[in-house]
Amino acid sequence: MTKLVTRRRILTGAAALSTAAILPRASLGAGEWKPTETVRVIVPAAAGGSTDVMGRMLAAHLQPVWGQSVVVENRSGGGGTIGVAEVARLKGDGHTILIGNPGPNAIAYSIFKNLPYKIDQLQPVSNMIKLPNIMCAHPSVGIKTIPELIAYIKANPDKLNYASSGVGQSPHLTGAWWLQLTGLKMQHVPFRGAGPALQAALAGDVQILCDNLYPSLPQVLDGKLNALAVTTPERNAQCPNVPSMRETGVPELANFDVSTWFGAFYPKSTPTEAVTALNEQIKVLLATDAAKKSIAAMGAVPDYGTPAQYQTFIEAEALKFKGIIDKEGLQMEVK
Repeated sequence: MTKLVTRRRILTGAAALSTAAILPRASLGAGEWKPTETVRVIVPAAAGGSTDVMGRMLAAHLQPVWGQSVVVENRSGGGGTIGVAEVARLKGDGHTILIGNPGPNAIAYSIFKNLPYKIDQLQPVSNMIKLPNIMCAHPSVGIKTIPELIAYIKANPDKLNYASSGVGQSPHLTGAWWLQLTGLKMQHVPFRGAGPALQAALAGDVQILCDNLYPSLPQVLDGKLNALAVTTPERNAQCPNVPSMRETGVPELANFDVSTWFGAFYPKSTPTEAVTALNEQIKVLLATDAAKKSIAAMGAVPDYGTPAQYQTFIEAEALKFKGIIDKEGLQMEVK
């Protein structure tokens, strides 16, 4: 039996830290904006995942600091677009916060024909964390590095396939971009979620797996999969012996950068004072020892930025994914 529970345990532990230990009593500056009623944190995903953990971590921090109830509401469905659309429609008053991620906040703008919101309907506040995707190979194919994978594909065209958690998801687009840059071909095999994709890779039904760092990393550490590279520019502390894609010596991959990230947004019309207040509290939260420990356990790193920096980042992410999606000819509809 594989250790698929490892990811769940990590997230459960992170959630426990977020609600019990991460309660810094940061002082409010003179005249700083504060909410006047209950604050809602909209998580466009089911409970228990990384998006949910970050929402609960933020809520646990804000409640004692702001002196108002802060409640987390899960609005899953449509690849996260249902929850995002709910927030995008609101008149911003600082009392509804969205926790976003690449799916509904960067990829969706290009891949969905009937997306019910636009990028300019949301006000980026700050990113909170980021972590890499990872590319792995089943040991049976004997591939242990990216150059070996490239050589294998060239010598055995149309023989390999790669699994992902679904069409249009970040792991799928990781594999698609890798193939576009290298000019190679592998057959994409999409699954309904990371769990089934990982099971297929472990069974050898697919030879290559593109996944978020978890749940694949425990299988790498157990020797059940060979890690070829992580997708961020830098290595990850949870697997320091795994090179980044940029370090593999392949010129076409010199600028490769795909990360999974989670950050906070407001509706676009939210007053600047509220945006500034939330941004400052995210900075305080991410600097706490308890938050750092919880985030590290997820295989992530803190990634605070100003609202302007986060907006620039979001726009660049949306543009990057648009290029990949357009070249792949991907189009879907929100269901």
